[in-house]
Amino acid sequence: MNICSKLKEVMPRPRKYRMIQSEFGISFFGPKDIPMRELELVSLTHEEVEALRLADLEGLYQEEAAQAMGVSRATFGRVLDSARRKLVDAFINGKGIQVKGGAYSIADRPVSCRYWQGRGRHGWRGGR
Repeated sequence: MNICSKLKEVMPRPRKYRMIQSEFGISFFGPKDIPMRELELVSLTHEEVEALRLADLEGLYQEEAAQAMGVSRATFGRVLDSARRKLVDAFINGKGIQVKGGAYSIADRPVSCRYWQGRGRHGWRGGR
Protein backbone atom coordinates (compact mmCIF):
# COMPACT_ATOMS: atom_id res chain seq x y z
CA MET A 1 0.00 0.00 0.00
CA ASN A 2 1.53 3.31 -1.02
CA ILE A 3 1.28 6.66 0.76
CA CYS A 4 -1.41 8.02 -1.61
CA SER A 5 -3.83 5.18 -0.91
CA LYS A 6 -3.24 5.57 2.84
CA LEU A 7 -4.01 9.30 2.62
CA LYS A 8 -7.22 8.65 0.71
CA GLU A 9 -8.43 6.40 3.53
CA VAL A 10 -7.77 9.01 6.21
CA MET A 11 -8.46 12.32 4.47
CA PRO A 12 -12.08 13.43 4.14
CA ARG A 13 -13.40 14.76 0.87
CA PRO A 14 -12.87 18.55 0.64
CA ARG A 15 -16.02 20.63 1.10
CA LYS A 16 -17.46 22.24 -1.98
CA TYR A 17 -17.82 26.01 -1.80
CA ARG A 18 -21.43 27.18 -1.70
CA MET A 19 -22.32 30.33 -3.61
CA ILE A 20 -23.87 33.16 -1.59
CA GLN A 21 -24.93 36.63 -2.74
CA SER A 22 -23.19 38.53 0.05
CA GLU A 23 -22.04 38.13 3.62
CA PHE A 24 -24.75 38.78 6.12
CA GLY A 25 -24.43 42.34 7.44
CA ILE A 26 -25.14 41.56 11.09
CA SER A 27 -23.09 38.91 12.86
CA PHE A 28 -24.94 38.62 16.19
CA PHE A 29 -28.50 38.49 17.53
CA GLY A 30 -29.42 37.89 21.12
CA PRO A 31 -32.14 38.18 23.73
CA LYS A 32 -32.31 41.62 25.30
CA ASP A 33 -32.57 40.69 28.99
CA ILE A 34 -29.72 38.13 29.29
CA PRO A 35 -26.19 39.48 30.00
CA MET A 36 -23.56 38.51 27.40
CA ARG A 37 -21.44 36.58 29.93
CA GLU A 38 -24.40 34.29 30.71
CA LEU A 39 -25.57 33.87 27.11
CA GLU A 40 -25.20 30.58 25.28
CA LEU A 41 -24.51 30.93 21.56
CA VAL A 42 -25.73 29.07 18.49
CA SER A 43 -23.51 29.51 15.41
CA LEU A 44 -25.00 29.80 11.94
CA THR A 45 -22.70 29.66 8.91
CA HIS A 46 -23.02 32.16 6.08
CA GLU A 47 -24.35 29.46 3.76
CA GLU A 48 -27.05 28.54 6.31
CA VAL A 49 -28.17 32.18 6.39
CA GLU A 50 -28.17 32.21 2.57
CA ALA A 51 -30.30 29.06 2.51
CA LEU A 52 -32.80 30.69 4.89
CA ARG A 53 -32.84 33.82 2.73
CA LEU A 54 -33.47 31.94 -0.49
CA ALA A 55 -36.08 29.51 0.85
CA ASP A 56 -37.95 31.53 3.46
CA LEU A 57 -37.47 35.17 2.47
CA GLU A 58 -37.31 34.89 -1.33
CA GLY A 59 -39.75 31.95 -1.41
CA LEU A 60 -37.73 29.87 -3.88
CA TYR A 61 -38.31 26.14 -4.24
CA GLN A 62 -35.42 24.01 -2.98
CA GLU A 63 -34.38 23.04 -6.52
CA GLU A 64 -34.11 26.70 -7.60
CA ALA A 65 -32.34 27.73 -4.39
CA ALA A 66 -29.89 24.83 -4.73
CA GLN A 67 -29.00 25.96 -8.26
CA ALA A 68 -28.44 29.50 -6.99
CA MET A 69 -26.01 28.19 -4.36
CA GLY A 70 -24.32 25.74 -6.73
CA VAL A 71 -25.16 22.60 -4.73
CA SER A 72 -27.48 19.62 -5.09
CA ARG A 73 -31.06 19.80 -3.88
CA ALA A 74 -30.27 17.24 -1.17
CA THR A 75 -27.34 19.29 0.12
CA PHE A 76 -29.46 22.43 0.11
CA GLY A 77 -32.13 20.59 2.10
CA ARG A 78 -29.57 19.51 4.72
CA VAL A 79 -28.15 23.05 5.03
CA LEU A 80 -31.65 24.51 5.35
CA ASP A 81 -32.70 21.90 7.94
CA SER A 82 -29.58 22.59 10.01
CA ALA A 83 -30.21 26.35 9.91
CA ARG A 84 -33.86 26.01 10.93
CA ARG A 85 -33.01 23.68 13.84
CA LYS A 86 -30.39 26.12 15.13
CA LEU A 87 -32.79 29.08 14.89
CA VAL A 88 -35.57 27.27 16.72
CA ASP A 89 -33.13 26.17 19.44
CA ALA A 90 -32.00 29.78 19.91
CA PHE A 91 -35.54 31.20 20.00
CA ILE A 92 -37.06 28.56 22.29
CA ASN A 93 -34.11 28.33 24.71
CA GLY A 94 -33.13 32.03 24.78
CA LYS A 95 -29.71 31.65 23.13
CA GLY A 96 -27.75 34.16 21.08
CA ILE A 97 -27.24 33.63 17.34
CA GLN A 98 -23.79 34.22 15.88
CA VAL A 99 -23.19 34.24 12.12
CA LYS A 100 -19.68 33.19 11.14
CA GLY A 101 -17.61 30.84 9.01
CA GLY A 102 -18.60 28.25 6.47
CA ALA A 103 -17.36 27.02 3.10
CA TYR A 104 -18.67 29.67 0.72
CA SER A 105 -17.74 32.02 -2.06
CA ILE A 106 -19.47 35.28 -2.83
CA ALA A 107 -21.14 35.60 -6.23
CA ASP A 108 -19.15 37.68 -8.73
CA ARG A 109 -15.94 37.27 -6.71
CA PRO A 110 -13.22 34.75 -7.54
CA VAL A 111 -12.68 31.93 -5.06
CA SER A 112 -9.41 32.30 -3.20
CA CYS A 113 -7.75 29.20 -1.85
CA ARG A 114 -5.15 29.52 0.91
CA TYR A 115 -3.12 26.62 -0.48
CA TRP A 116 -2.82 27.86 -4.06
CA GLN A 117 -2.45 31.56 -3.24
CA GLY A 118 0.93 32.82 -4.46
CA ARG A 119 1.72 29.61 -6.33
CA GLY A 120 1.94 29.03 -10.03
CA ARG A 121 -0.83 27.17 -11.80
CA HIS A 122 0.98 23.88 -11.18
CA GLY A 123 1.36 24.50 -7.46
CA TRP A 124 5.01 25.50 -7.22
CA ARG A 125 6.47 28.74 -5.91
CA GLY A 126 8.92 30.95 -7.71
CA GLY A 127 10.49 30.05 -11.03
CA ARG A 128 10.46 32.11 -14.16
